Amino acid sequence: MKLWGGRFTKETNQLVHNFNESLSFDQRFYKQDITGSIAHVTMLAKQGILTNEDRDAIIVGLKSIEADITNGTLEFDLQYEDIHSFVEANLIERIGEAGKRLHTGRSRNDQVALDMKLYTRDEVQAVDELLVTLLKVVLRLMEENTETFMPGFTHLQKAQPITAAHHLGAYFEMFKRDRSRLHDIYERMNYCPLGAGALAGTTYPLDRDYSAQLLGFYGPTLNSIDSVADRDYLLEFLSALSIIMMHLSRFSEEIILWNSNEYRFIELDDAYSTGSSIMPQKKNPDIAELVRGKTGRVYGALTSLLTTMKGLPLAYNKDMQEDKELTFDAIDTAKGCIALFTGMINTMTFLKDNMEASAKNGFTNATDAADYLVKHGVPFRDAHGIVGQLVLFCIEKNIALDDMTLEEFKAISPVFEEDIYEAISLKTCVEKRLTIGAPSTTSMSAVIAKEKEYLGL
Repeated sequence: MKLWGGRFTKETNQLVHNFNESLSFDQRFYKQDITGSIAHVTMLAKQGILTNEDRDAIIVGLKSIEADITNGTLEFDLQYEDIHSFVEANLIERIGEAGKRLHTGRSRNDQVALDMKLYTRDEVQAVDELLVTLLKVVLRLMEENTETFMPGFTHLQKAQPITAAHHLGAYFEMFKRDRSRLHDIYERMNYCPLGAGALAGTTYPLDRDYSAQLLGFYGPTLNSIDSVADRDYLLEFLSALSIIMMHLSRFSEEIILWNSNEYRFIELDDAYSTGSSIMPQKKNPDIAELVRGKTGRVYGALTSLLTTMKGLPLAYNKDMQEDKELTFDAIDTAKGCIALFTGMINTMTFLKDNMEASAKNGFTNATDAADYLVKHGVPFRDAHGIVGQLVLFCIEKNIALDDMTLEEFKAISPVFEEDIYEAISLKTCVEKRLTIGAPSTTSMSAVIAKEKEYLGL
């Protein structure tokens, strides 16, 4: 059955039908389609456009269709063009003449705009919930590792000593911003297009405020053309998902590095690793690698929809049907990656001794040695040069700064005294950084308290 068949005298070519249909993928928002239809007929009856009897019959019929699809009794038939025609045809078959009144005062244009908004709104909330779970895991790891020393990096070179808690806290902030973006999207998108019609509204006395209220929107959209032509909320959501994936990918890259024999900072749980078919010693970080790889897939969806939308005149165009498949795939991909990544880091083990040894052997305390000299009256530029000589000496001897004797220190600068060892110990280097956002246990405790408050813990 086609909702527009009266104008045509010939059947659609099968290849054309196959190319044109969307039921094969828009079937996933059957619940949203039925929810929107129930709100629509409820409003129609309130306005006296439908009788209460027709309203009740339609609602009973729609709920029975939803139940049968959910339990598998009713299967999708791809002879129908889309989810809207499938539901409407089944409704008419079940309740007769009343079912033909379902579409009064409505177009497929505002119907599909509504369905996609309802579906996307649900998915925005679902992604946010996954991020909350991930943040709770990151916060637990932060609490457990406020004294787990490791090198901090710039340019992938060891720079200054930090703690694992401090490093993980950077990702906590990223995922917080991701949640903020999702909140912004929800706030902007939560206006109801139902009642916009094809593009110019309708002559029926619809109560669009009431329809919006029934569906949990803040109110109706204010321009009927924009209502059916708007896909900004999808572009924003795909952008937010892309940024989430970028954050996961950066974190995954570090997991991959840390898991390597060269770093040995972490041990991944067997449940989140795979082996090699030929090399028995291998334990591969495949989950992290797949998250890193799938990031481009989500980027592709955003680029595709931006390209689709960039040249479309107002109002609705069939090109906009392309908003669904890639968006659905991007949502599924991002949700799966967040969930699997959360499980992976929740079960990994930090190899604390290796991390601390790496911080010591990378001259991450060189800046603190320079600060020591400055505090003893040496100009910073001179102190910088002196510590550079210390580092060259240690490289030649294959030792850390901490391993130098006091005589060796003094041979390069007589300013050094016994207290240099305390000044450049990893613990001192970390603990004297007391500003908010720095790695000391005092600072991290304050940050962790704020993050707990943020999560309502």
